[in-house]
Amino acid sequence: MTRKIFGTDGIRGTANTYPMTADMALRVGAAAGRHFRRDGLNGHRVVIGKDTRRSGYMLENALTAGLTSTGMNVLLLGPVPTPAVAFLTRSMRADLGIMISASHNPHHDNGIKFFGPDGFKLSDADEAEIERILAGDIQPAKPMNIGRAKRIDDGKGRYVEYAKTTIARSTRLAGIKVVVDCANGAAYKAAPEALWELGAEVIPIGVEPDGYNINLSCGSTSPQAAADAVRRHGADLGICLDGDADRIVLIDEMGRVADGDQIMALFARLWSEAGTLAGGTLVATVMSNLGLERYLGGMDITLERTKVGDRHVVERMRAGGFNLGGEQSGHIVMSDHATTGDGLVAGLQFLAAMANSGQPASTLLRSFDPVPQLLENVKLTAGASPLTDSDVKSVIEAQEQRLAGKGRLLIRASGTEPLIRVMAECEDEDILRDVVANIAEAVRRAG
Repeated sequence: MTRKIFGTDGIRGTANTYPMTADMALRVGAAAGRHFRRDGLNGHRVVIGKDTRRSGYMLENALTAGLTSTGMNVLLLGPVPTPAVAFLTRSMRADLGIMISASHNPHHDNGIKFFGPDGFKLSDADEAEIERILAGDIQPAKPMNIGRAKRIDDGKGRYVEYAKTTIARSTRLAGIKVVVDCANGAAYKAAPEALWELGAEVIPIGVEPDGYNINLSCGSTSPQAAADAVRRHGADLGICLDGDADRIVLIDEMGRVADGDQIMALFARLWSEAGTLAGGTLVATVMSNLGLERYLGGMDITLERTKVGDRHVVERMRAGGFNLGGEQSGHIVMSDHATTGDGLVAGLQFLAAMANSGQPASTLLRSFDPVPQLLENVKLTAGASPLTDSDVKSVIEAQEQRLAGKGRLLIRASGTEPLIRVMAECEDEDILRDVVANIAEAVRRAG
């Protein structure tokens, strides 16, 4: 069955517009409840978390109604990071976990992410089955079996305590000044609390959500505010999270931004030296820089690439028995600690490396020199498919020939937005800019 509403990371779209309407959320909740309900057994549980978007209230209530109508008991966590939902789904022995968030997207978007009882994102088969149920008449529970909803007041605290256990008890962050930008999102309380409790001097920004300012000129997609704060306060490190805190970007003491590739390079080296890098392998996506691949190869560490999306990274990690993976965009997956990307835990791991090595962030965040990389996002009109256009194909082929032996080219449709992403890498930056511009213009004409 072809999936219609599930994308690469759950369901996502503009709030109050199909499929992100209250009516659809109610039906999706009922379909998911029907799928995960174990007939003949009591105590069906679903945990629901959300970020700080205004539309989260609407979707939370609609999902709750749908789930309880099929006999599921709903545990409401309120604003918590996505990895907290994954963790608490397992910790609370729930049948299902749901996070209401559109991650790094602006406030007018929202989404619904699902986690299975093991804390991992749902399989394609589970999503397809939910869509199949959604397409038919959803069987409700009998009146005496309707579920109930309960608010869990200490979900954030449970997650903070767990996050702190991912670094050694002997590690102290005293004397380290940290700017943490929470993107006015889901971690606006959890991240500053965890850092302060571990002894760091914390300068929080992006911690005044109003329902509309999530990811607005702040967070991992707009790190300049944090970089300015690092320089202004003389901080040792800047931590930038996104709206649901499953990704991270770091800033060194000079205000320079480091992406997920540099973070993964450091962790891969440290874990390899400690003998804890499973399979001697890092799993990343096709977007990760060629410089990372060369750096790892020099240490006999294998880089395995997947399609874009932390879901694909996790699937390959599970299949291969690997424990470290992630994306250039800042999803860092450490399966010894979490089942999904966790920005706070990744930040704590980096701070532990700083504390244990005595080295500044500027040293630890410059493991390799990246090959110049350029990405341009080309917006599409509704229904356009420019990558099938013959003229676009001809332009792409010609530009690939220009890069042969000098770099690489990656062109893909976004799984969450109406965009074509054109990315190229090349040591010659003049060729790089020209290649991307030529392809982007061809796509724009056809789209």
